[in-house]
Amino acid sequence: MANLQCLPPSVEPRVSDHIDEIINMIKQILDNSCAYVVGGDVYFSVDSFPDYGELSGRKLDDNRAGERVSVDERKRNPADFALWKAAKDGEPWWDSPWGPGRPGWHIECSAMSAHYLGHSFDIHGGGEDLIFPHHENEIAQSRAACCDSTINYWIHNGFVNVNSQKMSKSLGNFVTIRKVIEMYHPLALRMFLLGTHYRSPINYTIEQLNVTSDRLYYTYQTLLDCEEICQQQQSNTGNSLPANTLNYIQKLHEEFETSMSDDLHTSVALAAISEPLKVMNDLLHTRKGKKQDKRLESLSALEEKIRVVLSVLGLLPSSYHEALQQLRDKALRRASITEELVVQKIEERTAARKAKQYEKSDEIRKELAAIGIALMDGPDGTTWRPSLPILEEAVVAKT
Repeated sequence: MANLQCLPPSVEPRVSDHIDEIINMIKQILDNSCAYVVGGDVYFSVDSFPDYGELSGRKLDDNRAGERVSVDERKRNPADFALWKAAKDGEPWWDSPWGPGRPGWHIECSAMSAHYLGHSFDIHGGGEDLIFPHHENEIAQSRAACCDSTINYWIHNGFVNVNSQKMSKSLGNFVTIRKVIEMYHPLALRMFLLGTHYRSPINYTIEQLNVTSDRLYYTYQTLLDCEEICQQQQSNTGNSLPANTLNYIQKLHEEFETSMSDDLHTSVALAAISEPLKVMNDLLHTRKGKKQDKRLESLSALEEKIRVVLSVLGLLPSSYHEALQQLRDKALRRASITEELVVQKIEERTAARKAKQYEKSDEIRKELAAIGIALMDGPDGTTWRPSLPILEEAVVAKT
């Protein structure tokens, strides 16, 4: 998670350290006549909570006990759920007013969040599979313990699919973050995940991860080129910017703020930096761009604005140069080739071109392009950068 630049939680509580808080919350629910004790078990009475089902949109009539789970006939309503379970052989247990036992599945979340955040707080997250019954039950028991308990925003994420199939251990298509970042830069994975709205299912494919990795390299290379040219040449930051530069900056600001305010629509926010990056590349590398008035000032202002966006999205590296080198190292690993061998191939190609053996020169370029190594010829010689493997590039172009 640190490699993905996820901020650590302020608190990581353990249920076993908060048994007293759990027991006290259950006592409060019982005192408010919203639960009942049966043989050492404590059950929440859903009939005592008229708003049960408001989060999921399900009605009590829909929650008929059924085919897959046997119903405890001691329950007053089949939908009633356990707040406390009597101890069973081989399970951990704690003393309680109802005898030895352990907390139910749902109560621990309500008790610990109330302890650290209070009975009302802004955001509660989780996978979409937790909407019912887990989060529905959390709402019921939290309000039964404290009538003022509220959550302002419920954030439910979609599932991960692998090659359009649901990711699961049973299908053998389970992919871990550790495994992915052996071959890809962690921030390429982060950008890939941010490229789909969090509530939507995300389809994990190597092809799409390659596309994202290529885009990340392009982004950091553009920003590094900008940083270096602005350091080499003095820009007058006190002067006003050209109108078209101001328009690009204002447009990026508005699109970013609007999309992030729209239920954290990160995919739209990411797309918003595409046009400014293209403008920066034109200013950096094209004849027309190099002649533009206040070129350095425009580059500096655009880089600063994009840096702010990347920072908010957790995509700003500590160093563009370092991140680019890491992206190159990962590309070499995916291609099963060393940088020394790439340099050797470049030298062979240079010699072939000098000898006017253009067919051999093209073969070397295509051989490297097929494994995701692109050669770039310039006034100072030939360099290389990671790229989409040539076959995948054709597939992406079709889709």
